Amino acid sequence: MGRPISLYYDLMSQPSRALWIILKMSKAPFEDYQVALRKGEHMSTEFKTINRFQKVPCIDDNGFKLAESIAILRYLSQKGIISSALYPTDIKEQARVDEFLEWQHLTLRLGCALFFREKVLEPSLSGQQPKAEKIKKLKQTMEGNLDIFEKIWLEKGNYLSGDRLTAADIFAACEIEQTRGAGYDASDKYPKLKAWIGKVRKETGPHYEAAHKYLNKLVSAQAKAKL
Repeated sequence: MGRPISLYYDLMSQPSRALWIILKMSKAPFEDYQVALRKGEHMSTEFKTINRFQKVPCIDDNGFKLAESIAILRYLSQKGIISSALYPTDIKEQARVDEFLEWQHLTLRLGCALFFREKVLEPSLSGQQPKAEKIKKLKQTMEGNLDIFEKIWLEKGNYLSGDRLTAADIFAACEIEQTRGAGYDASDKYPKLKAWIGKVRKETGPHYEAAHKYLNKLVSAQAKAKL
């Protein structure tokens, strides 16, 4: 019997948080390797042997190395490591989860990530203030996708792929949470989203809070700086 999988991640990475929470909720054993993106550890020659794309999350399953969070989710599900409650084995239920995960890449995830990057990451790296007009446009694009999220995906006010929490909800919540680090809280504008993300936080228990500890510290630091 081989060793547990090795998970390489950074909790400031949205898909890293989602995958980490899912593994914790599934009670899956894994070897923990944190990769500090802020220190450029993902750009090292050593890490490139783990993931040729030099991104997180990624896994090493006894020599089988895999990148991309959704590919990892599906692979570990096939191995029986991920709880079927979070990623269903029923073909139609699984397809509903996949439907959202495929939709979000160039919509919800991209919109929220670009807004965060332009408002927080780029200024921290360049030392220059972001351009107000660009932030405005990115916010409009992001809110366009949040409108779809609220009006279509949360039309029934339950969960994204049915009547119970799945991996789709966890991935979506981690993407939306990231915008709080850029001074934007979607819960202020979207009532269905607010109710939904409250349920996600509650049902994922202490793992969700632990996964967001660094993001929450960033939000608290920003709030204090404004005082």
